[in-house]
Amino acid sequence: MPDTVIVRPATREDLNGLARLLEPLPSVEGSGVSMEDRRRCGLEMMLNNGRGRVLAAEVADGTVVGLCSGQLTISTVDGGPAVLIEDVCVREDWRGRGVGSRLMDALGVWARDNEAGRLSLLADTDGGPAPGWRAVPISRRSDCNPSGNNA
Repeated sequence: MPDTVIVRPATREDLNGLARLLEPLPSVEGSGVSMEDRRRCGLEMMLNNGRGRVLAAEVADGTVVGLCSGQLTISTVDGGPAVLIEDVCVREDWRGRGVGSRLMDALGVWARDNEAGRLSLLADTDGGPAPGWRAVPISRRSDCNPSGNNA
């Protein structure tokens, strides 16, 4: 990967570009609010809450070509901090160049700096694998209803 890619903490000025990177992700229909606005709002919340980290991969001309986001949570198993990896997105024309790996490595450093003993990747049950990721089957137990409706 060219040395012209810099992985750094995202800023408020990056929000529009970051939200565009999330466009290929599944959307929630019928909310009345554009998905780009919702994603921008979510990213801004992560930037401002003090317990999240959004990383941007930027090329020499200032264009953001990748993002990775995570948030601190608590692991009951470890009895301490953990990081939930929310998003890992790389612009299609930059995939396969190590951008995603560098973003994940940088998030791992942030997790370690925050004494997180675990990193967990969030995965949607109804989406297929993203390019570069392999599918991991998710089984549904009959006694577990993710919708919260126990009827």
